Amino acid sequence: MSSHGHRRRREIETENPNAGFQIAPMIDVVFVIMLFFMVMANSVKVEYELKTALPGVATTTNDDVVLPDEITIEVAEDDLVTMNEEVYDAGLPPDQAKKLPTLTDSLIRLKKDADDRGSKVLVTLVTEEQAKYGRIIDVMNALAKAKISNVTFTVGSEEF
Repeated sequence: MSSHGHRRRREIETENPNAGFQIAPMIDVVFVIMLFFMVMANSVKVEYELKTALPGVATTTNDDVVLPDEITIEVAEDDLVTMNEEVYDAGLPPDQAKKLPTLTDSLIRLKKDADDRGSKVLVTLVTEEQAKYGRIIDVMNALAKAKISNVTFTVGSEEF
């Protein structure tokens, strides 16, 4: 009987293990959550770092607003270069016409005047579809000599 009673007690112990609260898995979960928040803390931007402009009424005076100088340079199929509808370097010999000296001097003066006023020079380079790439490069070299870098290109959309 003692062996039968001993077996019965062993069955009861295996069927009903200690069902108390286990702290070890909870500590593991807490450490995982803490690790997650520590890693994510660096990726969250603080609100004052974000540059936002709230909608509202902007007040400016006419003295503060400096409009940029906008010019249009056109290159035609026959290598004719115009700036704001004025022809430049048309009657020069081919070796000098390539350098566009009159256009370059005008661009340098325009850039200097704009810099003195605190303005920018915006250039739109309009070319006909059949314009020679070499002539377009000549105009771009003139812009580079004048240190004008705000250039927009348009091909074949305006009438010459």
